[in-house]
Amino acid sequence: MSIRSEIIRLLKEDEEFRYIVVGLLGLEDIRLSLKNLTDSVLRLSGEVSKLAEAQRRAEDRLSKVEDRLGKAEDRLGKAEDSLGKAEDRLGRLEEAVITLAEAQRRTEESLRALSIEVGKLSDTIGFGLEDIAKVVLPGWLYRNEGINLDSIERRFFKVNGEEIEVNLYGEGLKDGKKITLLGEAKSRIYKDDVKRFHERIDKLIGIFREEIYLLMFAYLIHPSAEAESKVRGIKLIASYMR
Repeated sequence: MSIRSEIIRLLKEDEEFRYIVVGLLGLEDIRLSLKNLTDSVLRLSGEVSKLAEAQRRAEDRLSKVEDRLGKAEDRLGKAEDSLGKAEDRLGRLEEAVITLAEAQRRTEESLRALSIEVGKLSDTIGFGLEDIAKVVLPGWLYRNEGINLDSIERRFFKVNGEEIEVNLYGEGLKDGKKITLLGEAKSRIYKDDVKRFHERIDKLIGIFREEIYLLMFAYLIHPSAEAESKVRGIKLIASYMR
């Protein structure tokens, strides 16, 4: 009889043998299941290890991000401090500008007041110089130009609705002919003063038929005025000239 036939017979006839075989078969299934479970656990452990490694790397990156965030917060804090200091400096600068503007306003007021005082002084000097001219010019004109003046005075003329002032005006004779003196007294005479005087007096020339004698009288005559006066036919006379 073959082994296979014997096993089949025992399974049919021997109950105890059947239990033994069933038990062996169940144990093998358990062993197989356990092996499968073990393999699954091992695979799961590998996955868990990978997951743990990934988590560790993620935590490392998170830590680095937190470090950078901390540094960024520090820089932001410093920037806020710098901004605060800049705002303080801006505030001080605004105060300085306000102070400077106030100082400038006071300076401008002082300059205006000074200008008024200088104008008054200039008028005083001008009138004083006119008085000197009234004394000096008649003799100088007689000796140097042969002009005999009756008097010298300040006079105002109206031409085309415009009032023109002549602070040295005189009427006299030269070589028996009538002559009119038109002049100006200034403490200092420069090139531009000669131009302005001539432009103003030129508006009057047409109202006189007699000969016109133009002159300017001053304490000081600048060289630039000398050349300009020759071009325009204006005699410049200094107070010290005899």
